[in-house]
Amino acid sequence: QVQLVESGGGSVQAGGSLRLSCAASGSMYSRVFMGWFRQAPGKEREGVASILRDGTTTYADSVKGRFTISQANARNTLYLQMNSLTPEDTAIYYCAAGPPGRMDWVLRSSNYNYWGQGTQVTVSS
Repeated sequence: QVQLVESGGGSVQAGGSLRLSCAASGSMYSRVFMGWFRQAPGKEREGVASILRDGTTTYADSVKGRFTISQANARNTLYLQMNSLTPEDTAIYYCAAGPPGRMDWVLRSSNYNYWGQGTQVTVSS
């Protein structure tokens, strides 16, 4: 079992920054894949960024150069630093974890078994 608890969401104006945190606990095997996903109203959940134990990161094209994923405390804390936010970034953001899977699926939700409750990010123009 894995427990994930997100924090750090909120409202910000376009161009601003937010940092999301995810406190993780439980099976390390089930946390080989860790990442951030988001879901905007009326849209499917999409992968934003992932990070492996060795620090290898993957980003969605829409956030490259603006978002940074990182980990700390022996992978018990996951961060998502979000800069240059736009209204299109408005969504509920979820922390996710999963066991070993296909490396080319690191941003697919099907690779992840455990999800946090989500934190709302709202960007106004």
